[in-house]
Amino acid sequence: MEGEFVKSVEDGVHLAKRIYFGKDRAVAPPKPMTAMEKASLSYLPESPMLYAVIGDPAIVDNPDIPSYQPHVHGRCDPPALIPLQMNGISLEADCYLDTAFITVTGSWRVHCVMGSRSCDCRIAVPMGEQGSILGVEVELPRKSYSTKIVTLDDESETEKVAKIEDGCFLKPHIFTLSIPQVDGGTNISVTIRWSQKLLYCNGQLTLDVPFSFPDFVTPAGKKISKKEKIQLNVNSGPGIEVICKSTSHPLKERQRQAGKLGFFYESDVLNWSRANFVFSYAVSSSHTYGNVLLQSPPPLDSDQREMFCCSLFPGDQQCRKVFRKEVVFVVDISGSMKGKPIEDTKQALCTALSKLDSEDLFNIIAFNSEKYLFSSSLELATKKSIENATQWIGTNFIAGGGTNILNPLTQAMEMFSYTQQHIPIIFLVTDGAVEDERHICNVLKSHLMQKQMICPRLYTFGIGLFCNHYFLRMLAVMSRGHYNAAYDVDSIEVRVEQLFSRASSVILANIAFENLDGLEEFEVIPTPVPDLSSKGPLVLSGRYRGVFPDTLKAKGVLADLSNFSLDLKAIQTTDIPLDKVLARQQIELLTAQAWLTENKDLEQKIAQTSVQNGVISEYTQMILIETDKGKVVTESTSKRKVSTAPKKIEEPKLQKKTLLQNLGAGFGNYSATIENISPGTAETKPETAEILAMAASNCCGKMCDICCCMCCIRTCSKMNDQCAIVLTQFLGSLACLGCFSCCELCCSGNDG
Repeated sequence: MEGEFVKSVEDGVHLAKRIYFGKDRAVAPPKPMTAMEKASLSYLPESPMLYAVIGDPAIVDNPDIPSYQPHVHGRCDPPALIPLQMNGISLEADCYLDTAFITVTGSWRVHCVMGSRSCDCRIAVPMGEQGSILGVEVELPRKSYSTKIVTLDDESETEKVAKIEDGCFLKPHIFTLSIPQVDGGTNISVTIRWSQKLLYCNGQLTLDVPFSFPDFVTPAGKKISKKEKIQLNVNSGPGIEVICKSTSHPLKERQRQAGKLGFFYESDVLNWSRANFVFSYAVSSSHTYGNVLLQSPPPLDSDQREMFCCSLFPGDQQCRKVFRKEVVFVVDISGSMKGKPIEDTKQALCTALSKLDSEDLFNIIAFNSEKYLFSSSLELATKKSIENATQWIGTNFIAGGGTNILNPLTQAMEMFSYTQQHIPIIFLVTDGAVEDERHICNVLKSHLMQKQMICPRLYTFGIGLFCNHYFLRMLAVMSRGHYNAAYDVDSIEVRVEQLFSRASSVILANIAFENLDGLEEFEVIPTPVPDLSSKGPLVLSGRYRGVFPDTLKAKGVLADLSNFSLDLKAIQTTDIPLDKVLARQQIELLTAQAWLTENKDLEQKIAQTSVQNGVISEYTQMILIETDKGKVVTESTSKRKVSTAPKKIEEPKLQKKTLLQNLGAGFGNYSATIENISPGTAETKPETAEILAMAASNCCGKMCDICCCMCCIRTCSKMNDQCAIVLTQFLGSLACLGCFSCCELCCSGNDG
């Protein structure tokens, strides 16, 4: 889909050159692109965009000034996507803890379609780190559209099911949505909402929002007003000082309080922003710090227990000691990893090996249906052993065979020495699903119940959509490890390196809480508590009943094996929406638990949380609601006894609901794993010749079912000449026109 989208936009940009903007000198001529600009040009959206979906190129024209160009014959297949010109854009960002909520409101015009014609319009929304779409609202002169999350039980209310391209993820971070039949010259107002994670590095939190607009969305007229607006709010919690470090756009400070910052920017611009909106800030602390925020649940929440959020930040102390490691890399080399997945995994693994400390121990297990060991035991991470491991990877990482995770995972757990000086880590990389995933979780659970001071940590990494990401997340949660994924094969190297950096920088392990005796109930998500790394904060959430203590004591083990404790002050807050900040994390973790336990009540709870907060889940779906704006009519005065001013009555609004395709990651695809289908592989449509051949063979097959070959020979031998001629002509017509099955196949293969 990505490649088809890029080609469609490229075709649309070329097609837009047909548009005539008149002889007015205020119209800016198109700038010729330099060779460097052409090389760096990307037709994938790097900011919120709208496109006109053009199947018939003859409708492309200026809706205000018809150019009467020569008629264009033929159709665009796939349809061309012409980027619409943008008249105004507003960005609002609210940052809480490690999460940001983004709202973008923009105005676009269908400048490329005749006023008497209409076309579909496609919205593309690129999101930042771990972005999650929350909603889209579209305003037209006579209609409005909005998205909504509904439970699977509410699907019956929808009138139709949308095609995949009408609402889907083009890439894991790019959401697209189609709006049907918008008239040429129409102004479209769109509001888009999503959430994303803040990046963390050396004590600084960074917000990075896609906000780079290409030149071809700038309106052609120089006199057209172009207003750009940015509003930023930061709230890190009461009593915490926030320090602004850097910003990509000229912001003006509007608010500064303890734990809060507010900024604003508004300007009439000649050209839209050509860079992402990036803002970095720090919380003034060089040591591990944190707090506990308390809040009552919303009135409509099905769970009326009190909410809490506990956050631990590692601070910016650079010389902090990290745990020494015993690492076993368990890497999938099955047939589905062939090509880019295994090549990028090899490169990322070699980079990870080069970052091992000389006192660390390591080994490598490659697996498909069998398992292949670099060494029979753990090796010290010397320069020589890392060179040997790199050569071994190049020789043995050859994609082929099936997928068996249990055997290499069990062998990896048996390799550790379980000494107190090292933290044992299994780094699992796979792109496939297996049948015995719940059994693997039970085996791991029984192994972790053994009384070692520091149990093995699983850092799991999933590639593509065919593996069960909830299974991998569950393995990580059970072992106090962490999980990451590359849904897009282009991000494998970056994501693997991020996960390994977190695994290599653990500063506090075996985290637990005290001072909870006065509580009737206390539920923490996730359980057990993961380790704290210097590469990022740790945010926990949960519910409780009773009186929460004024101070929550967090304790753990440092890298020098000394005990560590930290008093976390409990603060009641109302200006941070904890339910929305924590919703996505809770949904993902509870979904992994629901998958493992097959608990229907837990699935229902996840669905309710998803609907309340507008967050996508596996147990809900998104629908598109189309609302016809009711006409305002004037009531006739003759129908009323008293003569007064005419009364305006608004006609009732009509709504249509369309069910979008499932936007969740799913629970893996075991069939695709068995067939060794590579991640990101798209099903290709058969060519027209193939369709006709299939139809013809299908017809022949049906004829053979009715009449055997010997019967045909006997029948033909008794025909006269005239009958033979008629039969020959009949079969010839079938070959030219095709039978009913042929028509069916042609229509299904070429979208009607």
